[in-house]
Amino acid sequence: MVPQKVFLTKGLGVHKNRLQSFELALRNAGIEKCNLVYVSSILPPSCKIIHRDEGLKLLKAGQITFCVMARLESNEPNRLMSSAIGVAIPKDLNNYGYLSEHHAFGEKGEKAGEYAEDLAATMLATTLGIEFNPDTAWEEREQVYKTSGQIFRTTNVCQSAEANKDGLWTTVIAAAVLLEDSEENKNQNNKSQITNTETQLQDLQKQPPQNQLLQNQKAQ
Repeated sequence: MVPQKVFLTKGLGVHKNRLQSFELALRNAGIEKCNLVYVSSILPPSCKIIHRDEGLKLLKAGQITFCVMARLESNEPNRLMSSAIGVAIPKDLNNYGYLSEHHAFGEKGEKAGEYAEDLAATMLATTLGIEFNPDTAWEEREQVYKTSGQIFRTTNVCQSAEANKDGLWTTVIAAAVLLEDSEENKNQNNKSQITNTETQLQDLQKQPPQNQLLQNQKAQ
């Protein structure tokens, strides 16, 4: 399978049990009803980023769902933590992009999000052969990447929080959820292809035979 759509989501969960805090974070992100399979960092060619609400409507209970996820949990009171997903999309949609995951303690959401975005953009830049100085700040390299004309867009989604003050388990997650076209869309595409094929055949049948064309040309 090659996913045609992706959406970004995030969630926060708090509970006395570690696993249940993760479950609550999944619920907060809207993806708790899926059997999640973690994959690595490639955004498929021509994969369309859709709104979270639109993506959630396409999910079915129990379906195998592929995602890139960042996850972090703690029961240390007031400990700051963040989970983020970065996205880098090439201008040429025939090329693939990158999805990066990052999680860290002691980082605010803005910093963690920018770091994840930087990771994805840098991986894409090296793949495309864009020259840059890895020691410069993200803001400078971001401009280099975008002025190269080869990277269309970068973005991120991040969930940050301070762990529960009473020592309950707190989980933060961020995810890029990858989706195939629905069976309905596939059927529509197949019907469209069949219709186009039938139209082409009808057009061919309307054309005069080759020998008749030759005779007409000779007569002219």
